[in-house]
Amino acid sequence: MYINKNIPNFDSVATDVLIVGVSKNQNNMANWDQFIEFFGQPIEQWIKDGDIQTTAKAITKIPVYSSKAKVKRLLFVGLGNRKTLTPDTLREAFGLVGKTLQKTRKVSMTLWVDSFETEEIPASDAVIMAAEGIMMGAYTVENYKTTSNVAEVALEEVNFITHQDIEEIAAGFEVGEIYATAVNEARSLINKPGNMLTSSKLAEYAVELAKQYDFEVEILDKAQLEELGMGAILAVNKGSKEEPRMITLKYQGAENWEDVIGFVGKGVTFDTGGYSIKSKAGLVGMKGDMGGAAAVLGAMRIIGELRPNKNVMGVIGSTDNMISGGAFKPDDVITTYSGKTIEILNTDAEGRLVLADAVTYAKQQGANYLIDLATLTGGVITALGYDKTGALTNNQEFFDAFLKASAETGEFVWQLPLTENDKKRIRKSDIADLNNSPGSDGHMIFGGGFVGEFVGDTPWIHLDIAGTSDALSDYDLGPKGGTGVMVRTLATFVERLTQEDLK
Repeated sequence: MYINKNIPNFDSVATDVLIVGVSKNQNNMANWDQFIEFFGQPIEQWIKDGDIQTTAKAITKIPVYSSKAKVKRLLFVGLGNRKTLTPDTLREAFGLVGKTLQKTRKVSMTLWVDSFETEEIPASDAVIMAAEGIMMGAYTVENYKTTSNVAEVALEEVNFITHQDIEEIAAGFEVGEIYATAVNEARSLINKPGNMLTSSKLAEYAVELAKQYDFEVEILDKAQLEELGMGAILAVNKGSKEEPRMITLKYQGAENWEDVIGFVGKGVTFDTGGYSIKSKAGLVGMKGDMGGAAAVLGAMRIIGELRPNKNVMGVIGSTDNMISGGAFKPDDVITTYSGKTIEILNTDAEGRLVLADAVTYAKQQGANYLIDLATLTGGVITALGYDKTGALTNNQEFFDAFLKASAETGEFVWQLPLTENDKKRIRKSDIADLNNSPGSDGHMIFGGGFVGEFVGDTPWIHLDIAGTSDALSDYDLGPKGGTGVMVRTLATFVERLTQEDLK
């Protein structure tokens, strides 16, 4: 995408669409009179009459008939009351702008940056939200229809009208573009059919990412996992013809390999539930059971672009969970990479098994802090709905630092308790150290708490994204399908993290 760093005026910019923020107190905005005079249209009257709506997230587009203007359309974005406008609302409004640009097939836009500034949201922040929102909103899901011959349209040129430092504004937009691109890449992975995204294909994607950003990369195949004794991920894989993979990416941004933040993702590329088979309806959509892996890869993409002075590792355990004569069964006992044994009570509680070996391996590879992400349980949806990510932690200070990042990105996270009684139920088995399914009550807590049995004293956060990883319908920032949730929060967390947070 070409970003014009020259500072055009209303009379010099040539563009498909000029994007303008509007509110009822618009007359107080600098250069508003010049804008009205230049375009020569009764814009103020249209705002007064409601033809141009100022309510938050309202989108109004009108043609330009001024012979002086080189702008084809004006697109007004309602901001409501500027005093109460929140960053989340502004980002969502820009998401609707992105949808509009995609629908109307516009390839160039000009953003009047100053028209989106408020007392609480400086222009430097507004332009980041603009890039994130517009690009995430414009995202479309790849399809495989033979009848589709409509050429894809992408935004090719961005101009800015602003009195701010143009270098700072352009840099902010570029950061937002990096974040949105990573989210959209994660979405595309989640939306990929299971026959097209196997564990080996996911590993190939990670290798290409490592080449692009000069990460250290390691891919362990089935023979290597057997040699190492990773019995948990191997058990899940037993019913499959597709080999599993343990994927590790390392980014060293500090001088020494210490204070390493480890992201661990569940990469189950399709989940039948195994012999604890899912219902007919429950099987549909299980191509997205690798949403945690997608989040890790998306966050690593941002880290590769922005190069923070932190050390970050991404570890992904990847397999599918299929049914065959060799598949693992309820009542089996398996031995994990850590040496702990597990009594299998439910083969559909497979993600926690994959994560058990993955977090153990991440610790062995030097991770000093762990965040695991997984589409782990339906229980988190029962507890919190589809718009909230559930969380567990063993270190409140570490979690509080993460919560600040989630507040900044607008990705809502809610902490649930993990008590000693919960741990006792996870450890209750007559024949093994742990059982993988203590019951349906408190399901999300037991699922995440099971992973916690393998982290020891390492500061740890568990994120259950089963509800938030997939959108059931179109929403302001994207279409139905994979959301790329937690990509931006993970990257923001790394960017904002201080040594004080790591104590």
